[in-house]
Amino acid sequence: MTIMTSAWKLERLAWAWQGCTAPRAAAGRVGRDMTAPALRGRQEQDVPMKKHVSWRAGGVADRAYTPKDVADLAVFLAGLPADEAVCCVGLGSNLLVRDGGFRGTVVFLHAALNDLFLVADGLVYAQAGVASPKVARFAAMHSLGGAEFLAGIPGTVGGALAMNAGCFGAETWEHVEKVETVNRQGRLRVRTPADYDIGYRHVVAKTAPHAEGEEWFAGAWFRFAPGDEAHARGRIKELLTRRIATQPLELPNAGSVFRNPPGDHAARLIEASGLKGLMMGGARVSEKHANFIVNPKGQASARDIETLIGVVRDTVRRQQGVDLIPEVRIVGEPR
Repeated sequence: MTIMTSAWKLERLAWAWQGCTAPRAAAGRVGRDMTAPALRGRQEQDVPMKKHVSWRAGGVADRAYTPKDVADLAVFLAGLPADEAVCCVGLGSNLLVRDGGFRGTVVFLHAALNDLFLVADGLVYAQAGVASPKVARFAAMHSLGGAEFLAGIPGTVGGALAMNAGCFGAETWEHVEKVETVNRQGRLRVRTPADYDIGYRHVVAKTAPHAEGEEWFAGAWFRFAPGDEAHARGRIKELLTRRIATQPLELPNAGSVFRNPPGDHAARLIEASGLKGLMMGGARVSEKHANFIVNPKGQASARDIETLIGVVRDTVRRQQGVDLIPEVRIVGEPR
């Protein structure tokens, strides 16, 4: 069962910024330009994506690449066939790959693009593969305030940039001074927030990047206010305690499945529709937090999860009159 509404189709237009691109019309795979710089990363084939997503479910990617660094990533992208679908993955905490697999290349960024340091003007530079909680701890260690909420985001900087991730009343792009991107031609650019239309769980380039191919976030410079290390560490501990108490972190999940509609909460609407505990195959709506779908025994298929997402969405629409918009990415082919 494929859940695809017109609103979701519109979201596909932003996939280049959210990590994945749909395949173009096939033009035949061509060999890599032998005059290009040698690749220094790791290439793999037939990669089980259930090992790389937090739902612990899904199909196999045809190919995968783990770059050595951002320069190596640029060389790799520049050498890909024009029709090759690409999906950049951090911690896989907001991603589902359908059971039929991903017909293209997955690029693993976590532990690859992992630079994190202070720059001269007080900004924090973090590459796309750095885990968001690590940025929160780094900022606290340097007596910077306002980054604590990042401890509650279970993904990487790249994913947080792509969807303007947020929690506990704060959002990623509130602190972004500028970003670094890389496109299909391997060109690195520096852009500012003014180049994007930014909203709640929404980041889209104001000028479509298709003339030179898709772009991906490679890193960002964040500005946080001067603060107190002890206070920031205490706030991080407080937020994590609250998260553990209210979310099913002990079970495979992908975080919040749906965006909160204006003036309401997806979890409240799902619970009001009597859907807590609802199961489809091995997937279940969490009893602890209704906006989480869990894979409690590790036996759910991607189809189970996607079907359950659709049932929840249809039921809430019918009973509550609200169309919940998924914030998880679903890619690949059904089986």
